[in-house]
Amino acid sequence: MGHPKKPRKQYDTPSHPWNAERIKDENRLAAKYGLKNKKEIWKAESKVRRFRRDARILLGMDPEEAEVETEQLLQHLVRTGILSPNAKLEEVLDINVEDVLRRRLQSLVYKRGLSSTVKEARLFVVHGHITVNGIKINAPGHLVDKADEENIGFYPGSPVADRVVTRVEEAVDDEEEASEEE
Repeated sequence: MGHPKKPRKQYDTPSHPWNAERIKDENRLAAKYGLKNKKEIWKAESKVRRFRRDARILLGMDPEEAEVETEQLLQHLVRTGILSPNAKLEEVLDINVEDVLRRRLQSLVYKRGLSSTVKEARLFVVHGHITVNGIKINAPGHLVDKADEENIGFYPGSPVADRVVTRVEEAVDDEEEASEEE
C-alpha cells in the first residue's frame, strides 16, 4: 500500500527505450493527437493491454462461467465508444492505441469543431473552457462516453466561446459567398 497523495502510475514504460521504430510511431501519434508527452501514449497502450488481457482470459474460460464478465467488458467498451454495439469478444483483441486516443476529450473537442487545431483543443480543456454535461473538465486525457459526446461544449461565460463562435460563423459565411460566386 502506497502513500495516499502518490497514486500508483497507470502505465508501463517500454521495455526497450531506444527502439527507433517505436519512437517514430510514438512521435507520429503525439503529433496527430496533440499529446504533451509519451506518457499519454503509454497510458493508452496500458489500457489496450488490459482490455486484451481480460479478453484472452475470458476466451480461455468456460463459456458459462465467463458469460457475465464478458458482457460487462463488452458493455464498458461499447459505452466508452471504443467498440461498436454489436461487437463480439474476439473483436476486443483488435483494439489498438488509436481507438483509445480518439475517445479522449482533447480529440473530441477538435473533432466537434470547437477548436481549429488539436493543440488548441488541449489549451481550451486545460484552461477550463470546456464542459461535458455542464461539468467543467480540465483533463485532456478524460475518456468521454459515447452518450456524453454530444454534450461537449464551452463553459458558460467563457471568453473563448464568443471568439470561436464568431470564427465559425465567418467561415460559414465565406463558404456561402464562395458557392454563390461559382
